[in-house]
Amino acid sequence: MRKFFKLLVAALCGSEDNYTSGSINRAIFLLAVPMILEMVMESLFAVVDVFFVARIGTEAVATVGLTESVLTLVYSVAIGLSTAATALVARRIGEGNAREAGTVVGQVILVSLVVAALVGIPGSFFADDILRLMGADERLIANGSGFTRMIFASSPAIILLYTLSGALRGAGEASVAMRSLWIANGINIILCPVFIFGWGPFAEMGVMGSAVATTTGRTVGVIYQLTAFLRERGRIRVLLSDLTPDGALIRNLLSVAAGGTGQFLIASASWVFLMRILSTFGSDVVAGYTIAIRIIVFTILPSWGLANAAATLVGQNLGAGKPERAETSAWRAAFGNMIFLVLVAIVFFIGAREIVQLFNQDPKVVGVAVNSLRIFCLGYIAFAYGMVISQALNGAGDTRTPTLINLFCFWAVEIPLAYALATWAGLGPQGVFWSVAISETLLAVVAIWVFRRGRWKLVQV
Repeated sequence: MRKFFKLLVAALCGSEDNYTSGSINRAIFLLAVPMILEMVMESLFAVVDVFFVARIGTEAVATVGLTESVLTLVYSVAIGLSTAATALVARRIGEGNAREAGTVVGQVILVSLVVAALVGIPGSFFADDILRLMGADERLIANGSGFTRMIFASSPAIILLYTLSGALRGAGEASVAMRSLWIANGINIILCPVFIFGWGPFAEMGVMGSAVATTTGRTVGVIYQLTAFLRERGRIRVLLSDLTPDGALIRNLLSVAAGGTGQFLIASASWVFLMRILSTFGSDVVAGYTIAIRIIVFTILPSWGLANAAATLVGQNLGAGKPERAETSAWRAAFGNMIFLVLVAIVFFIGAREIVQLFNQDPKVVGVAVNSLRIFCLGYIAFAYGMVISQALNGAGDTRTPTLINLFCFWAVEIPLAYALATWAGLGPQGVFWSVAISETLLAVVAIWVFRRGRWKLVQV
C-alpha cells in the first residue's frame, strides 16, 4: 500500500522523465492518473456553468445551450489540433530532440491563435445572427447575445487550453496539463456565482457573468500551461523563434489534426442522428436515453485517461525507435481498460435501476434508461479495446485510419442499423441501443485488425 501511494504521488507530481524504458505498467499508471483527473476537470466546466446558470432561468440555460451547440465546431478543431500536438511532440521527445519538440509547440500556439481569430472575430461580431440562426427569439437574443459574444471572443483561451494540454501530454507532462485544468475549473467555480449573482462588491451580471468567469478561468489555465513551456529547466522550452511560421511543419500539423477533427465530428454527428431516431418514440425515451448516456460518459473518464496514456507511450516509443515497446504499451493499456470497464459493466447491469433512479423517478424514463444502460454494458469489453487502440493509432500520427474506421462503423453501420432495427424489425428504442453495442464491437474488431497489421509503425510525423 505504501508503494502504491508513493507511485500515486509521483504521478500527481509528474516526477518521471522517461517513458521509453523501464516498466510499461508503471509508465501507464504515471501517465493515466493525471490524464484521468484532467478528463474529470474538463467535464466539470459544462456542469458548473449549467448548475449556476439554471438558477437564473430557462432563457439563460437556452442561451448557453444554443451557444455551446455552435461551439461544437470550435471544440472539434481544438480536439483535432490537440491530437496532432500529442503525436508530434511525443515523437520528438521519444527521439530525444527536445529542441524540435519546442518548435512543434511554437507552431501549435501559432496555428491555435490563427484558428481562434478566424472563429472568434466573426462569432463576436455576428453573435445576434448566430443565436437567430439557431432559432432564438428576439427576447433571448437581447438578453443572451452578450454571453455569446464573450464566449466567441474567448476562442484563443478555449483552443489553447485543449492544444497545449495535448502538447503537454505528448511531452509526458500529464501532471502539468491536469493542474492547468484544476486551476481553470477552481477559478470558474469560485467566480461563477460571484459574477452571476453579484456577490460582494461585484455587480450582478446574470448569464454574462458565467461567460466572464469561464473565460477568466480558461485564460489563467492557459497562462499556467505557457509557463511550463517557458521554464529554462522544463522538459520542453519554447523560444520566441519557435513562433516563426514553418510551412512544412504547419502542413504536417494540420494534416494530422484533420483526422482528429474528423473523428470527433463523425462521432458527434452519429449521436445526433440516433437522437433524431429516438425522438420519434416520445420524450420519455429521449429523457431515458440522455440519462443513460450521461452516466456512461462520466464513468468512462478513467478509460479516456488510459487511452490518452497509450497515445503518448506509442508516440514516444516510436520516436525512440522502439516499435515493439509501443505496441506492447497499447495492448497493456487496452487490457487494463477492459478489466476496468468489465467491472463497471457488472455494477451497471446489476444496479442499473438504482443508479438511474438517482437522476429520475418517472417509471417510463427509468425503464428506458435501465434498458439502454444494460444493453450498452454488453459492448463494454469491445469498447475498452476500441477506444485505446484508436487512440494508439492517433498517437502514432495515423489519424486518417481511425477517421475511416469511425466513418464506416458509425455512419455506414450504426445509423442505418439503428433505423432498421427500430422501425423495420419493430424493436423500437431497443433497436437503437443494440445498434450502438454492435457498432462499437465492430469498431474494436476493425481497429484491432488494423493495429495488428502494424503499418502505423511506419508513419512519419
